Amino acid sequence: MTREDVPAPPTISTSIVLLTLAHRIESELAAALAPLGLTVSRLSLLGHISGVPGASFSDLARMSGVAVQSVHAAVKSLVGAGLVRDTTARAGSASNIELTPEGVRLLGEAMAGVARVDALLFGPDADPIQQRVAAALDGVFGERARP
Repeated sequence: MTREDVPAPPTISTSIVLLTLAHRIESELAAALAPLGLTVSRLSLLGHISGVPGASFSDLARMSGVAVQSVHAAVKSLVGAGLVRDTTARAGSASNIELTPEGVRLLGEAMAGVARVDALLFGPDADPIQQRVAAALDGVFGERARP
């Protein structure tokens, strides 16, 4: 084999690096949320409901990147679990979806789990490259609470 036959090392792909990191984050978050009976998508929905008062099913679907029908099913599940309520659930009227006190409590516990995952993956004891990713995001989105 000649030098010309040896393939060059792969070019670093930002997409592949971020996708790999995203899979690790999702796996860690799933493990942190499982004891609470939550998934990453259910946490996302609870966060959107909490953070955007008066959001419609269509708004929630756009924010979550899913179909409106999927949001209806997910909200129905969250209502059944006692985590959210629709205070104006009448045919033909706009919905007003909000967290119940249990939903607020569970969201707080879940966010504590998210903070633990942030500390694990991006905190002072994390891989230095992942710390640099966090620092870059701080530069883009402004300073955030450090784990």
